[in-house]
Order: sequence, then C-alpha cells, then structure tokens
Amino acid sequence: MGFENNSCTTLIFTYGTLKQGFSNHVLLQDLIRTGDAVFKGSYQTVEKYPLVCGPYRVPFLLHIPGSGHRVTGELYAVSARGLSRVDELEGTSKGHYERRPILLMRAGSGNREEEEEEVPTCAAEAYYAHKNFEKEMWMKNGRKGFSVYSEKESKGYVKRKDRPQNLSFLDHVQIFISSPSA
Repeated sequence: MGFENNSCTTLIFTYGTLKQGFSNHVLLQDLIRTGDAVFKGSYQTVEKYPLVCGPYRVPFLLHIPGSGHRVTGELYAVSARGLSRVDELEGTSKGHYERRPILLMRAGSGNREEEEEEVPTCAAEAYYAHKNFEKEMWMKNGRKGFSVYSEKESKGYVKRKDRPQNLSFLDHVQIFISSPSA
C-alpha cells in the first residue's frame, strides 16, 4: 500500500474543523506526531454532497448524494488507535456523526476535457451528519451548501468548551433545526 506506516490503513476524508488551519486540527497533528496519521493530500468528492453549517457554525456533510457541490477537503490515513480518537471527537457513539464510505478524487484532477473514467478515484470514509437530522439540516440551510469549509464559513465557529455545557450537542442541533429561519 506504500504507507509510511503500515498501521495507518483507514482513509479519512476531513472537510471541516479537522483540516489544517482549523480548530480541531491539533488532534491530527498529535496523531501525525505519534505515527497514527499520515496526510495524503487534498481531495474532493466524486459525487456532489451538501456541506452545511449547523449550530455554532459546526460543519456537516449530509449523505444526500447528488445535492450540493463536490466537496473539497483533506485525506488522512489513520491507524486503528487514531481512528478511535477521531470517532470520539466526532461523537459517533453519541449520534452526532456517522462514519460512512465516500468516493474521492485528487482535488483539481477533474478537468472538463478529461473523460470522467480516467480520473483515478479512491475510496475513503467521511463523517456525515447522523441520519436522524440530516434532512432537517438540509432544509434549515435552505437546501444550499458550499463546496469548501473555508475561513468565511467558519466565522463564528464556537469551540466545544465554549458552548453552554448544560445542553448536549444533539440538544443544540434540535434547537438549531427547529428555530425559525432568519
């Protein structure tokens, strides 16, 4: 497989706060330092997916293929130990996100003239919004997503420790999707 570290076998597509320059990237920096993660490059989704913001400008990829845009993010290979730490951050056991397969291609490799078939694709996994609230999240965002979570979209992001502690993240999600749209 040509990994620098053979234990890093799971490919994770990051599209939000885990990317370089964003608040949760420190986790991946830790994992890279301990040999539990390897940066593989900038990738984008082969299919279009909605990428939207929820409460506190938290980004969510929604498992609604064909809607939204091709999303650009970063690909990391992580070890089993690294994966469990990312799963914990993403709240997979709490119903915040679900880790599911996604098909990617290198960012910038899909030229118009090129035949689609010639672009090498790679299968990875991404953290999608939990299916319990993805449809509502799409509606709440006016069925508009963006192609990259950039500085602009992350403005107003509130770190977990700075959010009201008396409510769970799912409470925040429910309040967000049930509040009247501005």
